[in-house]
Amino acid sequence: MLGFNVYDKAILDTLTSKFNLSIEEMRRIKASKPNWWNEFCKFYQQFGAVGRGGYTEQEDREVTSQQIYLAEAQILRDLAEQESCVIIGRSGFHVFRNNPYATKIFFIADRKARVKRVMEKFALDEDAASMRIDKVDDIRENYTKTVTGVSRYDARNYDFVFNVTQFPTDLVAQFLADNIKKKYSFLMK
Repeated sequence: MLGFNVYDKAILDTLTSKFNLSIEEMRRIKASKPNWWNEFCKFYQQFGAVGRGGYTEQEDREVTSQQIYLAEAQILRDLAEQESCVIIGRSGFHVFRNNPYATKIFFIADRKARVKRVMEKFALDEDAASMRIDKVDDIRENYTKTVTGVSRYDARNYDFVFNVTQFPTDLVAQFLADNIKKKYSFLMK
């Protein structure tokens, strides 16, 4: 509706080449429950490697979730600098927290509706769909808290929080498009 490009998981492809990791390795790192001390030690060892004249091969492969977040955040900022765009996920609410032109939106839905959608999308039974939702929610929340220090569920992170359970997608999209246009015209005055 706004004519913006949409970016989501495809950003991982850029990161995989930057860190020389497979998409599965990248997902594993993001899904792990890192111990802040271990991640700090890895980062410090890599920082110290500069003074030694470079990384060892092992240090070069030990990528932290913080490094992934920082690289992803830079890619997102570069994209947003080049064009108006929609970024799905990627902790964008935090990356653009100080950008007055960013509109941060969080969509929620009732549990029953989420389970039904996952059952249909992945051909799962109700229990499997429910377990999948719990696992994905846990991974996303853990990663977000690890790299940003805040919960992705905190409504204060967003300009809009929508429970989309009972609203048609086109109605929500029209509402957002109208309000984003109003926001930009207000900021441009």
